[in-house]
Amino acid sequence: MTVQEVIEDVLKKVLKTPSSVNGCGRTDAGVHASQYFFHADIVERALDELLFNLNHTLPPDITVFDIIPVHDRANARFDAIQRSYDYFIHLRKDPFLQASSALYSDMQLDLERMKAAVGLLPQYEDYYAFCKSPAKYEHTICRVSSAHLWVDKSGERLRFQISANRFLTSMIRIIVGRLLEIGTGRMSLEAFEGHLRDKKTPRIITGAHPQGLYLSKVVYPYLELPQGTVFGGVEAGDWA
Repeated sequence: MTVQEVIEDVLKKVLKTPSSVNGCGRTDAGVHASQYFFHADIVERALDELLFNLNHTLPPDITVFDIIPVHDRANARFDAIQRSYDYFIHLRKDPFLQASSALYSDMQLDLERMKAAVGLLPQYEDYYAFCKSPAKYEHTICRVSSAHLWVDKSGERLRFQISANRFLTSMIRIIVGRLLEIGTGRMSLEAFEGHLRDKKTPRIITGAHPQGLYLSKVVYPYLELPQGTVFGGVEAGDWA
């Protein structure tokens, strides 16, 4: 069962007619979206009432935050000019984080080396080596505008954030997997940069767990909304 399927079923119940949903992108099973857009053609009606009825009918883990009228040819997927993702890691078992963050228990991580690797990402454009299925794309160019790695005050939670004009299949989870290898000393910074530079896919590609990944912001030429969700009770100022 997909989020799209659930939303389309609820739209059909509320609007009394079938409605197709076109999302801004696809995510793997287990991955979250804290800001996500879809477009649908609906008959004009009171939007506040429609918003209330949708959320009243949707299950607890899906929420429609807003309904925004756009021009007839607006496309949630192809009009997006930037997407941002957050990946959350916790290093000590915590049942309250089980579904919303990836557990990598008792790892001794060299955070400075990991941050140095993150700093390399905006310097390269071809992410062929960090794509699970590069052959299916016309090209593997991704223009990364920013990338950051933060740790909270306890030193037991990590947050990786990356923004780009597009992303490839499993690209972020593969990058995070490599960052963890760098943090544990299983991969050197030179080898990491070599993958970026030489565009050679590693023999074994291991992606990080899906539940730590969030699509957290999507920007359009005609629309940019702030990233409003607080993740797992950790305020923005708690990350350094």
